[in-house]
This record gives sequence, C-alpha cells and structure tokens, in this order.
Amino acid sequence: MSGIASVVADGVAYGMLLLLFSVGLSVTLGLMRFINLAHGAFAMCGGYVATTLLQSAQLPFLLILPAAFLVTALVGVLIERSVIRHVYAMPALQQVLFSIGLAFAASAVATIIFGPQQQAVLLPDWLGGQIDIFGIHFASYRLFLVVAGLVTAACLMLLFNRTLFGAKIRASVDNRRTAEGIGINVDRLFALTFGLGAGLAGLGGALSVGFLGLDPTFPFKYLTILLMVVAIGGPGSIGGSVVAALFLGVVDALFKYYLPAVGSFVVYGLLVLTMIFLPRGLAGRAS
Repeated sequence: MSGIASVVADGVAYGMLLLLFSVGLSVTLGLMRFINLAHGAFAMCGGYVATTLLQSAQLPFLLILPAAFLVTALVGVLIERSVIRHVYAMPALQQVLFSIGLAFAASAVATIIFGPQQQAVLLPDWLGGQIDIFGIHFASYRLFLVVAGLVTAACLMLLFNRTLFGAKIRASVDNRRTAEGIGINVDRLFALTFGLGAGLAGLGGALSVGFLGLDPTFPFKYLTILLMVVAIGGPGSIGGSVVAALFLGVVDALFKYYLPAVGSFVVYGLLVLTMIFLPRGLAGRAS
C-alpha cells in the first residue's frame, strides 16, 4: 500500500504540473479562440528564468516563482502585442503553423543562449526532504507541487467566474463588437489574458525544472499531453482541466510503473475513447 500511495502521489504531482502547464493554453484556446501551440515555449521561458535566478542571483526559491510568472507574462504580452494579435482573425491552420514556427524559434534562441544541455537546479532543503502522512512518506517537493496547483486553480476559478475581469473576457469573446460598444478595451483585455496564460505556463516551467528537467526541446516534449488535458477537460474550463490533469497524471504514473510496456499507449488510448464518447470534453465544450 505504501508503494502504491507513493506512485499515486507522484502521479498527482505530475498532474498538477500538467495543470499549471495547460491551464494557460485552456484559457487562450477556450476564451480567446486562439490555437497556441507555442504554449510550451512560455513554460520553457519560465524554467530558464528560474534557473538563471537560482544560479546567478541565488534568490530564495519562493521569490523566484513570482519572478518567473511576471517575466514570462511580460514576454507573452510583448509577443501578443507585436505579432500574435495579427493572427487572431486567421484560419485555424494558419494559427497552428504560426505558433509552431514560434515554438521552433524560441527553442533555437534558447539553444543559442543557454546551450543544448540540461539545466540543473538546486532545490532548498525544505523541499528536499520527506513528509510522513499516516505512516506513508511523501516527497516534500511533490506535495508542494500539489498545493501550488490547487491554489492556482482556485484563484483562476474566482478570477474568471466571480470578477468583472472574467465577465469582460466572456463578453468580449461572445460578441466583440457589442463589448467594444459598451466601452470595453478588447485589445488590451486580450493582451492581459494572453499574458496571464503565458505567465501561468512560466510558473509551471519554473516548478517543473526539479521534476522534469529543462532543455531547449522542452516546448515539444509535453505539447501532446498538454493538448490532451485541454481536449479532455474542455477548452476554457478550469475545473475540467483540474480533473483531466489529475486523471492523466495518476494513470500515466500507475501504468508506467506497474506496466511500463503499455504505459504510454494507455494514456493515448484514453484520449481516443474520450474523443469518441465525450467529443466536447468533460466540460461539454468543443475542443
């Protein structure tokens, strides 16, 4: 039982990372109708911000996380204002090709600046130990990831469902012309929303370095499973993304540990079954 609990805990921690990675993509795809396959590049940006600050400035870990979020969010806003805003009205295929090209460009820039090697990160002592819960030992870092993911999801639900900002976003997506007619600055709102999605990806990237590693191929390694989280959870649905990310993380961990020969197949098989029987995802929204 202790072994199973440990594997499940790893799966939950992995699921929380998937949530942090994918929730920004769910926001931009579900609320802004923009297919951003360069989303992993923003996660990579947050990871490199974190490793640079840890290695060079030696800042405390808890200060590095908001720094990674803010820097990546700012990069996202700058890119959205300079190039991406011209792509919103384009057909889906052109959005896909543009965002993939952006991801390749980001990977090349990362290779030039940081080199092709894996980046090392030294976690603080309080994240390097274990915590005993009901006689079962859990890694402190895994539990920290779970708490960070749940807090982020709760904050986003409140932001989009209980605030004027969320209401403005929904209004702008449903009818842009009417929203602009009542005084909503849709361009600025979309820039802030895109920056928020990018910042969340950067936060996930910063948290993932000690769990998944970091190199210039990062934008492509986890793109498929991030799209799976959004498709299964439903674009724009925070709650659906939480359920999908946790489910995929735990299933992936269990099957890769106990049945490694079919572990990856099971996850992709679940996606196929979900798209057949729940084509609009858990939240009932088209993917």
